[in-house]
Amino acid sequence: MKVQPLRTTVIGSYPFPGWLEFACQHLGQFGDADRAEMVDDAVAIAVKDQLDAGLDVITDGEQTRLDFNLSFYGFIEGIELESAPPRRFGPPAHDQRGKHKVIGELRAPRGLGAVEDFDRLKRIAQSAIGNRQSPITLKASVPGPYTLSGRLLPNDQYKNRWELTEALLPLVRAELESLVRAGCTEICVDEPSMSCYAHREDPRRFVNIFNRTVEAVAGKCHLSTHLCFGNYKGRAVGPRRYAPMFPAFLDLHLDEIHVEMASREFAELEVIGEIAKRHIAAVGIVDVKSYYIETPEDIASRVRACLKHAPPEKLAFAPDCGLSQTARWAAKQKLANMVAGVQRVSNELGL
Repeated sequence: MKVQPLRTTVIGSYPFPGWLEFACQHLGQFGDADRAEMVDDAVAIAVKDQLDAGLDVITDGEQTRLDFNLSFYGFIEGIELESAPPRRFGPPAHDQRGKHKVIGELRAPRGLGAVEDFDRLKRIAQSAIGNRQSPITLKASVPGPYTLSGRLLPNDQYKNRWELTEALLPLVRAELESLVRAGCTEICVDEPSMSCYAHREDPRRFVNIFNRTVEAVAGKCHLSTHLCFGNYKGRAVGPRRYAPMFPAFLDLHLDEIHVEMASREFAELEVIGEIAKRHIAAVGIVDVKSYYIETPEDIASRVRACLKHAPPEKLAFAPDCGLSQTARWAAKQKLANMVAGVQRVSNELGL
């Protein structure tokens, strides 16, 4: 699917407003109507911030989700949600997130909730966009089955992570099909676990899993994936190198591959040239782990560096990862400066 050159986009998540963080700790005090109103208000804020920044592609900020994938487990039957993290004190890290027990066949008869989120985004965005002249694309993000499997404990029925992944794969595939039927034209299948563990697993096995997951929607929407190294509490979880993934990941059946570059000082930037031969390279050009606010000139300089490896029509720009772990005041300014810097180079090129 043809897209504009040097477009600006996001991965999916956006910071919760402070009042939503507080409300999430006291949900039992709210009624169903209160919670629905609260979600609508949070999505409206996320949409407004992204539109104010001038992005070409926006999301609902994943305001209904805890982290980027935790809420999905609430839609899956056959699991017992863990009640407490294994470690609560000390430096924040991934071992403060527990795993869920599998107690039966994994099923999702109600879907995974992404379609309801997208319908809400459409409704709220239509009102917010109004008579704006520039087109705005609405994007949905769904975690892939391998990433989802990482929070589940194997049992006698599903003996390892691979078997759990295979059980989750049709659930994710069905959700993607439902999103396309609902009119979603852009979907990101988040598989950060694949990039975190490609150094120790066969990357071709990951490609096979991904391609089977998206086979029903590839070519029917603008399909992307996000390859990063973890961002829970601003921490990575794997060796931050893309070399183990390529060239195998070039065989992913999609339109766009997003790679984390800013927090890695643009190491391995040449990989975007390889990606651009077959897909659009979406470059993480803003460091969501840092409270240094990149200036528009910083961004423009980085865009020019990317253009040495790939043509404008094969480049998109985004933050390194979702923004849920970044304070809202910083996220707003980072997005605005990202758009301004990309636009500066776009004007130079006469695009």
